[in-house]
Amino acid sequence: MLVALTTLTSGAGAITSHDPAAGRFDRPQHGFAPPWTTLRDGPPQAVGLDPAPIKAAEDFIASWTRPDASGHPHFSGAVGLLAHDGVVVDRYAAGGALRYADAQGTELPANQQVPMRNDTIFDMASISKLFTSIAVLQLVERGQFTIDTPVSRFFPEFATGDKAAITVKMLLTHTSGFDADPVPSLWAGYPDIPSRRQAVLDSPLKNKPGTTYLYSDINLLTLGFIVEKVTGQSLDKVVHDRITAPLGMADTGYNPPAAKLNRIAATEFEANPPRGLVRGSVHDENAWSLGGVAGHAGVFSTAGDMATLAQTILNGGTYRGHRILRQETVGQMLTNYNQQFPEDSHGLGFELDQPWYMGALASPVTAGHTGYTGTTLVIDPESRSFAILLTNRVHPTRNWGSINTARQVWATSLARAMAVRPVAGKDAWTSTLGNASVATLSTSAFTTHSDQARVSFAAFVDTEGPSDPLQLQVSTDGVNWQPVALSVSGPGAPSGTVTSLSGHGHRAWWRAVGPLPQAASLSLRWRYSTDPSYTGRGVSVDGVKVTEGGRSLLDGERDPADFVAEGWQLSSW
Repeated sequence: MLVALTTLTSGAGAITSHDPAAGRFDRPQHGFAPPWTTLRDGPPQAVGLDPAPIKAAEDFIASWTRPDASGHPHFSGAVGLLAHDGVVVDRYAAGGALRYADAQGTELPANQQVPMRNDTIFDMASISKLFTSIAVLQLVERGQFTIDTPVSRFFPEFATGDKAAITVKMLLTHTSGFDADPVPSLWAGYPDIPSRRQAVLDSPLKNKPGTTYLYSDINLLTLGFIVEKVTGQSLDKVVHDRITAPLGMADTGYNPPAAKLNRIAATEFEANPPRGLVRGSVHDENAWSLGGVAGHAGVFSTAGDMATLAQTILNGGTYRGHRILRQETVGQMLTNYNQQFPEDSHGLGFELDQPWYMGALASPVTAGHTGYTGTTLVIDPESRSFAILLTNRVHPTRNWGSINTARQVWATSLARAMAVRPVAGKDAWTSTLGNASVATLSTSAFTTHSDQARVSFAAFVDTEGPSDPLQLQVSTDGVNWQPVALSVSGPGAPSGTVTSLSGHGHRAWWRAVGPLPQAASLSLRWRYSTDPSYTGRGVSVDGVKVTEGGRSLLDGERDPADFVAEGWQLSSW
């Protein structure tokens, strides 16, 4: 069941928009967690989770802190945190916060290295954008402007040409038309902070506003300037006074004090600019050139503090009695304003439905963000869950490759730990393939005497999309297989007749029914295949029956031995 969340549309503090997505936030029956939910630690089993996928993900993360065939690990170290229904079910640390002596990857002596700990402080990089976005929306709530306010109201540099059309909302959703980064780089092209700030405001457009999605640091830099202009305070003070202090996020902020250096994860050895080992100072060069405080980067935090922020979002904007946003505003943050750009779903600050790092937690309302230094936050309102993975993947160099697989594995472990209860009997056939794989579940042969035979089954489908389909096929010789046309019902089920099942986000069992031909010998098989990139939670099949004229020809619950499984297993979870 989808529940519409009322949106503020008039009066002081109104969030208004002409966007067709505005005015509603579709969410499942459970919606936000109760606003009084406070995090506590507990085992996965305490909230009905299977610990096995989580343990497997820990092992994977640990393996990526060890050198592979390349001669180096994927990242120096990592801290992970998983939570479900208000319970932190896993805190995990592996590898080193400080590990290397130079940009070539020479390891420090063991007694000079610093291991990762659960309270290690990380440079959050672009996850800082979420703090800026929240600060902006707090001002919207106070009635100081709306998301449709032109940016030219604040800065005359936006009053001419196509830039006059840019609104606050366009900056929040990366549809302003700005290029990805300031050119030239702020640190390289300008002599001081005032000239660098002015360069941001003078940035030319690459595209016409509203016509293209292009992720741009300029958007959030500008929003940070708006916060400062409207409040008359620096961005770091606003974030502290209005977000981190009320929420008790004591280790979160810009330019961390020297007293905390021993807890801070190192980032890169930089030769250009010649900064040497960067540790305790923001890694992003443009933010560094602005004094460490910028709308797009600069925040340092821990997994524990970020868990507080994530639970605040799940609680509808409040934590431990301290409200930083109205529930309606949180709903707007998780509303997709970029429907014209299907691959780039975006709320007001949060990215939405991005399987490339959200893994099997992805859904149309799953929100998150990543950071260049190797940080990841994924918040899933549908299951009241979140996954945090913080790494210092740029230590000692940014050139050791992508960590997106680790991001997916960590988030997917939480999704796969959640029970998919069988709908018929005590277990169901389940397949949780990795990338570029195929699994088949085949039946013994049976005979149909007319064209009135029907197959029916329940299917739970959570896949990347059409490139990872589940297909029911039929064969009269066990060699050549043809798809069965299916009629499917259930939340989020495809309409009409389909020959494959795929997709994610509905998280519900579907009922599928299809006709079978008359044949002396028929076999069925469910074929689940995945492409080389991204996988979801997987697929399950349950309650398989073949009937003809009231007679049962095949009953999967009564005769599970009639099935041959390759890449499938019977599971009661």
